[in-house]
Amino acid sequence: MDEALQGLQPEIVWDYFDKIRQIPRCSKNEEKIVAFVLGAAKLMGLEAKRNEAGNAVIRKPATQGYEDHPGVCLQGHLDMVCEKNADVSFDFAKDPIMLRREGEYIYARGTTLGSDNGIGCAILLAAAAARNIKHPAIEFLFTVDEETGMTGASKMTGEFLTTRRLINVDSEELGTIYIGCAGGGDTSLTLPMGAKTQAESVTGLQITAKGLKGGHSGVDIDLGRANAIKCLNRVLTNIAKDQMLMLVDISGGNKRNAIPRETQAKILVEDAEKAAAVAKAVEANLKDQFEGIEDGITIECTEFSGSEGYTTTQSIKLIFLISSLPHGYLAFNPHIPALVDTSTNLATIKMEGDDIIIGCNSRSSMNSAMETTRDRIVACGMLAGAKCKKGESYPSWKPNMKSEILGIARSVYQEKYGMPPDIKAIHAGLETSIIGAHFPGMDMISIGPQIEFPHSPDERVEVKSVKTFWEYLVALLEKL
Repeated sequence: MDEALQGLQPEIVWDYFDKIRQIPRCSKNEEKIVAFVLGAAKLMGLEAKRNEAGNAVIRKPATQGYEDHPGVCLQGHLDMVCEKNADVSFDFAKDPIMLRREGEYIYARGTTLGSDNGIGCAILLAAAAARNIKHPAIEFLFTVDEETGMTGASKMTGEFLTTRRLINVDSEELGTIYIGCAGGGDTSLTLPMGAKTQAESVTGLQITAKGLKGGHSGVDIDLGRANAIKCLNRVLTNIAKDQMLMLVDISGGNKRNAIPRETQAKILVEDAEKAAAVAKAVEANLKDQFEGIEDGITIECTEFSGSEGYTTTQSIKLIFLISSLPHGYLAFNPHIPALVDTSTNLATIKMEGDDIIIGCNSRSSMNSAMETTRDRIVACGMLAGAKCKKGESYPSWKPNMKSEILGIARSVYQEKYGMPPDIKAIHAGLETSIIGAHFPGMDMISIGPQIEFPHSPDERVEVKSVKTFWEYLVALLEKL
């Protein structure tokens, strides 16, 4: 076991997490982790199978005396968001996640940790392997590709699960039971830039916005963090106010559900020194605007050799498009205090040939509000001359305060800890919304240990919360 995990309890959970963190499992690259789950089930002597999408299910019979109790499904997702700091050399396709422990937390070294949802999957495998806990029949469901569209959950069929009670372990707040989530959908804009042209008396300038916190575009969208694409665009906007600017290249953001932390652009300008001074002035403004939120924000400028770029007219059109696109929370829920109801994330920008591709991800607990937001993004794109495409969306999960499994989970927590759990809905998307649509009547909750700053290299899991969550889950299974 990795040195950072030595001595942590429960040992069986951390042992499985140690094995999981060594297996490549970026979204759409889950073959090895699925094989590991099926192999683990075989070693346990338990029935297991997978479907065509790659989802795996392990079935564990009820313990003696619980055979007549209704079964339950424990569910988590196998893939992880693969993000790293720019100065970190790491290949997610083959390198194991490197761990470090600081105080009461486990982190990775310059990359995402994968505790979302690796810790949940480790807990599922530990529960499957445990011989000293009481429970009804359990189906352990491991889904794939949750982070890039929930396609694993979307490709479930009615016969894959037999139970109609489900506990999702993909929540990240200990002591909270989630009973609802937002729906979501992607929108992509393709802006043709035309052909590059030669320019005279220009200097190449690479500008990078970095040092931002990023974070989960559902969980962290209400924290007011900066978006690296928007920050860099502010620099370009101000440079273009008083001199010619020609774009050469631009890229930023990696994942639809992660707030962009770094973005860079190469431009041609007439006066590089003046442009760099503008960039530093914008950096100062950004530091002032985001004081206490993004204290590490940095704008870097370096010169490069080049004289070929896109026309000023088309470059300005891109700048205006980025300026017009919405980002952040747009509305709070009128019935649940502090719950974001509708938001959108300006997530990615990249070049493919002479086209610029911009990706946005929108969320809402109201499907009509989500579609209105996506229509707004399309309108901005069309005004700029971009080709626009709305991807498939997934539904929201409507809270059910009369849920039987919620009542049991709430009473177990009250009895065990002497206080009621928090009952919440979450603005992020959960696979429960899709699973519920596939299996009508499924009674569901979502719970988990304390995980902070997911989808960024700052991701961390609180050590003691894993033990507390494990003990709570064991008590809940016994009560069920």
